[in-house]
Amino acid sequence: MIRRDLLKGGVAAFLLSSPAARAVAAKQDQRFPPGFMWGAATAAYQVEGAWDADGKGMSIWDRFAHTPGRIKDGTTGDVACDSYNRYREDVALIKALGLKSYRYSLSWPRIQPDGRGAVNSRGLDYYKRLTDAVLEAGVRPLVTLYHWDLPQALEDAGGWPNRDTASRMADYAAIIGHALGDRIDHWAVFNEPKTFTHLGYWQGIHAPGRTEPLAFLKATHTVNLGLGMSFRALKAASPRALVGNVCDVAPMLPKTTSPGDHAAAARYARFLNRWFLEPALTGAYPRVLPPDREHALLGWQDGDEKIVRADLDHIGLNYYTSWTVADDPAGANGIPGLNAAAEWGVGNHAKTDIGWDIYPHGFFDILTDMHGLTGHRPIEITENGASDNTPPTTDHHIHDRKRIDYLRSHLREVRRAIDAGVPIRGYHCWSLMDNFEWAAGYSQRFGLAYVDFPAKLERKPKDSFFWYQKVIRENGLG
Repeated sequence: MIRRDLLKGGVAAFLLSSPAARAVAAKQDQRFPPGFMWGAATAAYQVEGAWDADGKGMSIWDRFAHTPGRIKDGTTGDVACDSYNRYREDVALIKALGLKSYRYSLSWPRIQPDGRGAVNSRGLDYYKRLTDAVLEAGVRPLVTLYHWDLPQALEDAGGWPNRDTASRMADYAAIIGHALGDRIDHWAVFNEPKTFTHLGYWQGIHAPGRTEPLAFLKATHTVNLGLGMSFRALKAASPRALVGNVCDVAPMLPKTTSPGDHAAAARYARFLNRWFLEPALTGAYPRVLPPDREHALLGWQDGDEKIVRADLDHIGLNYYTSWTVADDPAGANGIPGLNAAAEWGVGNHAKTDIGWDIYPHGFFDILTDMHGLTGHRPIEITENGASDNTPPTTDHHIHDRKRIDYLRSHLREVRRAIDAGVPIRGYHCWSLMDNFEWAAGYSQRFGLAYVDFPAKLERKPKDSFFWYQKVIRENGLG
């Protein structure tokens, strides 16, 4: 028996030593689990256009983009990709790509123009048409309730620092659940609450353009209240709903080997990666703010530990790059207890065209780290992608090799995380097509399909589109 086992093992070792056998084994290692949800993502303001059509109200991004000097190239999202009128072209793209999942968002002011009160039926009808088209294409909708376009009327009433906005968000969630719950099962409440609160209320780079650190802290708590309340409202309106939240995450790399920088990186990791998940899962915030001031700084009230709780059905994680963090004992950023200075995507690595570090290994690191917090809950990569501004050639082809290399290297890390036990069930490339990239306007292109702004807005697949199409077809990197 021992001799036969040894012989069998020897034969297997011999067979695997051949180049052909090694190639087969390597290919199998790059396969993804059966039923893996391959997807792509967009966001309402970035693609829809029709900014004031059919009863839509003004959003904070309408106001922000219309303010001179706010957008890099002086553009707006007034037309964007005109998906409001051309959504069938978008659905044709996702069908040609072979997607299993399409992640898109709803525009709150298109549905509730003032963020409260009467519902705009024409806005809801648009999302019914879009969703029906996605379903007819055999694709699962993964729909985000809020991707940054707050109704301007609610901002005028105080915006996210105003605790009442959480109640308005829950009302909106209930409206959506009743209207679309018969079509859509998989939901996310917010997209990147860290980004829209940090950049909108603390740093002023995004809408509404405020630079108020203490108001920003209250905004983060209102958002967490809104998550818990909206989770329950959506479930009540649509009992079959599976509801999650989408957070952008990144490894925090100390700027130097000093103990101070290491401690600062750990604080920043709690503040950026866990601030909008721990309250939902545990009822408490990760330790960053001074304990004796935390409740006052956040506007915490008795019973909030129950309101913020939400036993999320799944977790969406977005990943693009890493952060570099240094100790800042003086606390120049205005957040008590944080005492850290951070730069996003700045290091000694190759960079995408927007200037962010290409750091695929960090994807594995952050996925395994977040799994320690999220536990058994399924994880979906809800955004990952690269800006590659390669223009069309004279024969109208777009050879975006840098994007392909970026996606391949990051998908390898996703596969490695799955092997390490992280329950990842889906991956959504950002983005389906070039679009309005927030404060960068149309200066950066993240799309798998090229859009010829501002001319005919035709969608043309890039090389990365066909590469990703093959990945989906083969359920692996091949």
